[in-house]
Amino acid sequence: MTRREMLAGLGAVANAAAQETKPAPRKGRLKQAVTRGCFGKGMQLEEMCRHASRLGVLGFDLIGPNDFPLLKKYGLVPSMAPGGMTLTGGCNHKEDHPKVEKAMRELLDKAAEGGAPNVIALSGNRRGIPDQEGMDNVVAFLSSVKAQAEDKGVTICLELLNSKVNHPDYQCDRTAWGVEVCKRVNSPRVKLLYDIYHMQIMEGDIIRTVRNNIQWIAHFHTAGNPGRHEMDDTQEMNYKGIARAIADLNFQGYVAQNLPLTVTRPNSVVDSTTVLIDGLGNFAYNYLLNGIEGTYLV
Repeated sequence: MTRREMLAGLGAVANAAAQETKPAPRKGRLKQAVTRGCFGKGMQLEEMCRHASRLGVLGFDLIGPNDFPLLKKYGLVPSMAPGGMTLTGGCNHKEDHPKVEKAMRELLDKAAEGGAPNVIALSGNRRGIPDQEGMDNVVAFLSSVKAQAEDKGVTICLELLNSKVNHPDYQCDRTAWGVEVCKRVNSPRVKLLYDIYHMQIMEGDIIRTVRNNIQWIAHFHTAGNPGRHEMDDTQEMNYKGIARAIADLNFQGYVAQNLPLTVTRPNSVVDSTTVLIDGLGNFAYNYLLNGIEGTYLV
């Protein structure tokens, strides 16, 4: 083999590797992200990233800073970084603020360094305090860290969760409560993570609520209801209409699929395409991953 032939061969290998990690192009008006649960159990994060990249997914939610380089390898954005607080140890109790503030400030720095546009915030459980007191405490905490978020260009997203089925006693369980927090904090870098599944359980009226409050929403999570399953015809929400309504609002953030894979698989080797078709449902694949201009398959 001549030197020229060897170099040509190495170039071909390098090009193949680049194609392996380069995200597939996707049409559509929504920027799609996924979470680990979409791929089922037993799959390593790198394999998840490879599948997501091949399908044209842009972001990967709930991945911590230690794995940001792996996401970057596959052209994926760490679209929602966790680590500032926990479901029970949120920011609605003053006694938790010193510990939570330290963690949040560290997370904001790492998010900015690693290219994560958003970090998650959680109110925490009520633990006996009334909603007004909890709101006052959450506002005080977010106001104390908002300047750093603004300086770093990272958005703190307060997550809305249901307290009826999955997270009993969670305080930020209604859109109006979360919106009022954002209004009082008054920062372009403090907004809501609107989880469609959770708010369907607590309130319903999803499209009207999103339209009325889109200026306070930075990020979406999706899943079917009941059961947080794939978005198919066993579920009560019309995600076709929801996706179109979000896109029509010119939403520029990420819409992340946050649901567990429930399809039973005979083998551990899973085709990269069927992972997300089965895991997210035919609707999600065609309207959320391919864009809402796609064809709805039944």
